Amino acid sequence: MDLSTKAHIDQLTIELTQHNFNYYVLCEPTISDYEFDQRLKELEKLEQQYPQYADPNSPTQKVGGEITKTFVTVKHNFPMLSLGNTYNEQDLLDFDDRVKKAIGDDFEYVCELKYDGLSIGIRYENGVLVQAVTRGDGVQGDDVTANVKTIKTIPHVVRGLENIPSNFEIRGEIVMPLKGFLRLNQQRIDNDEPPFANPRNCASGTMKLQDSKEVASRSLDCFLYYFLMENHSFKTHYESIEFAASLGFNVGKNYKKASSILGVFDFIKHWENERFNLPFDIDGIVIKVNNYQQQQELGFTAKVPRWAISYKYKAQSVSTILEKITYQVGRTGNITPVANLRPVLLAGTTVKRATLHNANEIERLDIREGDTVFVEKGGEIIPKITAVDFTKRNVNSQPTQFVNHCPECGTLLTRREGEANHFCPNELLCPPQVIGRIIHFVSRKAMDIDGIGAETIEQFYRTGLIKNYADLYDLRFEDIVTQDRMAEKSAQNIIVGIANSKEQSFERVLFGLGIRLAGETIAKKLGQHFKSMDALMHATKEEINAVPEIGEKIADSVFAFFADPENKITIQRLQKQGLQFKSLYKEVVLDSDVLVGKSVLISGVFEGYERDDLKKMVESHGGKNASSVSAKLDFLLAGENMGPSKLEKAEKLKVKIISLQEFLAMLG
Repeated sequence: MDLSTKAHIDQLTIELTQHNFNYYVLCEPTISDYEFDQRLKELEKLEQQYPQYADPNSPTQKVGGEITKTFVTVKHNFPMLSLGNTYNEQDLLDFDDRVKKAIGDDFEYVCELKYDGLSIGIRYENGVLVQAVTRGDGVQGDDVTANVKTIKTIPHVVRGLENIPSNFEIRGEIVMPLKGFLRLNQQRIDNDEPPFANPRNCASGTMKLQDSKEVASRSLDCFLYYFLMENHSFKTHYESIEFAASLGFNVGKNYKKASSILGVFDFIKHWENERFNLPFDIDGIVIKVNNYQQQQELGFTAKVPRWAISYKYKAQSVSTILEKITYQVGRTGNITPVANLRPVLLAGTTVKRATLHNANEIERLDIREGDTVFVEKGGEIIPKITAVDFTKRNVNSQPTQFVNHCPECGTLLTRREGEANHFCPNELLCPPQVIGRIIHFVSRKAMDIDGIGAETIEQFYRTGLIKNYADLYDLRFEDIVTQDRMAEKSAQNIIVGIANSKEQSFERVLFGLGIRLAGETIAKKLGQHFKSMDALMHATKEEINAVPEIGEKIADSVFAFFADPENKITIQRLQKQGLQFKSLYKEVVLDSDVLVGKSVLISGVFEGYERDDLKKMVESHGGKNASSVSAKLDFLLAGENMGPSKLEKAEKLKVKIISLQEFLAMLG
C-alpha cells in the first residue's frame, strides 16, 4: 500500500469537505473558486488512479454520475405529516387559544421560514448518510439518495463524530435558488422546452431525474429543520436545531423563539417584505410549540400536528397599464407575445414586462393594449398577468389581433396542428433565428467555444462575417481582428476556442445543431442509440420514434431537420472541418444476468474483498445495490461485524440472507 498517496487523498478529502461547508453552509469561503476547483480536479485524478483509496463520501461525488432506473418506494420510520395552513391572523389567534386551553400559558413558539420546495427525510447511521426519501404520501416515499448526495449543503458524513447518535433522521426542504432557476428556465426556453412554472416545481422535477449528474448541474440547495431519533434527550425543538447546526447541517439562520403570539406576528410582518431579498423562495412562516413535552400533550389530528401551523403569504398583486404588445422571435422561430407595462413596483422589483405566452392566452384573458391589468409575482419569479380590470377598459378598445407575419423578417407565420404557438418558417434567413442558433451552438453545454459570446456572434452576423455556425470554422485571425473593439489577443482566443471545439463529443455536436425539441438529454439518447451522424441522418421517422423516450413530435422534428437540403450541406461542411461525428459511448456489457431485477444490500466486513468491489460485482451481473433493509430487498449479503439491527430487521421481513461463498457461487 502506498501510504503517502492514501494520506494525500485522505487529506484532500477532509480539506475539500471543510471548504464545501465553509462556502455553502457558513457562506464564509476561505479560498478562491479557482483554488477549490484545482484541488478538486487533483482529487478526482488521484481517485481515478487509485480507486481503492477513494472515500465513498468524497467531495467528488457531489458532481453526480449515478443512473437510477427506478426509484424504490420506502416506508418512513416516522410519518411525514403536513401542516394546517392559514392566510389570516384570526386563524393564528384561534390556534393560540386552542394551545392555551390544552397546556396553559407557560409555553413559547419557534418561528421558521416556510421554504417553498420539496420535503425530504435524510437518514444517517454512525454519522454516514445512508438514505434520503421524499415525502410521498406521508407514509412512504421515493428513495432519491443518489440525487440528494449531489447537493453541496448536505453532508455525506456529519461533523463532530463524538457527539452524534448512532442512528437518526433529519428532515427539511430541497429548494431551487432563484438565480439557478432563472438560468435553467432560460436554457429551456432557448432549447424550445417548456419552462418550469416556479422554483418549487423545478426542485421537485429535478429530484425525479434519473441521472444524478444532471441533478448536480442544477445546483439545488437544502435547509434542514427537524431532527428525529428514538429516545432523544432534547427538551425543545429549538435545542435540537441548534444541535443539528453544530453537526454541520444547513439549518439556515432565520428562525427565532417567540414568547407569545404577538412575537409571532412581528416575525410574520418582518418577513412579508424581507422575503423578496432572499436568494430562494418562501411562501410563509411555520409556527411550532417549542417544548417537546408540550407537543406530546397537544398530540395530532388524523392529518396534522396540533402543536404547529403555517401562515402563508398571499401572492402580491398590483395593477398597471398595458401600454403595448410586442412579439419576440426565438432561435427555433417560436413567436412569443410580450406585454410592455407601465413600470410598477412589485415584490421589491420594478416590473416593466410580462410574457403573454401565445395567442390562446391573449384570447383567454381578452387582453388589449391600453387595458388596466393585474400583475402577480407570488410563487412565480417571472411576473404574469392574471386578469384584466374590465371596469376601466376604454369603450373604443379593439380585440388584439395576433400578428400574421414575422416582426423581424416579414415571413408569413405558421401554426402547427395541435400546438399553441405561432412560428416563423424562415429559419435560414430570419436574423434572430440565425443568431440564436449560432449562440446556442457555441454555448457551454454544446460546443463550449471560449472567447465568443452572444454580442460577438451578433456583431459577426451583422457585419456579414458568418451566416451560420459552419462559417465559424472558416474564420481566420485576419477576419476577426479587423472587427470593431476586437483586440489581437481576443481574436487569437476565438481561433483557439473554435479549434478546440472540434474535440467535443458527437452528442454535444448533435445538441449544438439546435434541432427543435431535441434538448441536451434527447441529443444524448439519440447519439448513444445511433452511434453516428450518418446513421441518424439516414434513419426513418419510425426508427427515431422507436428510441426509448423519443416521442412522435420529437421524431418528426429530428427527421425534418435532416431531410432539409440546406441542413445537409451545413452538416457536410462541419464533417469536413473534423468535428466528432461518431459516438464514443460504450454500452455496459454485463458479465451475466443472474441478478437482473434483484436488489442486494452488502453489510459487514469480507475477507479478501472490499465492499466497493462487491458492489461492482452486483452491478456487473445486472443487480442493484440497496442502501437499507426493506421488504423489497432480495438479498442481504452478510459479512463479519455487520450491524445487529440490520440482521434483525432482515429476519423480521424474511429477507434472504446469504454469505460471501453463496454470493460468489450464485455469480458462477
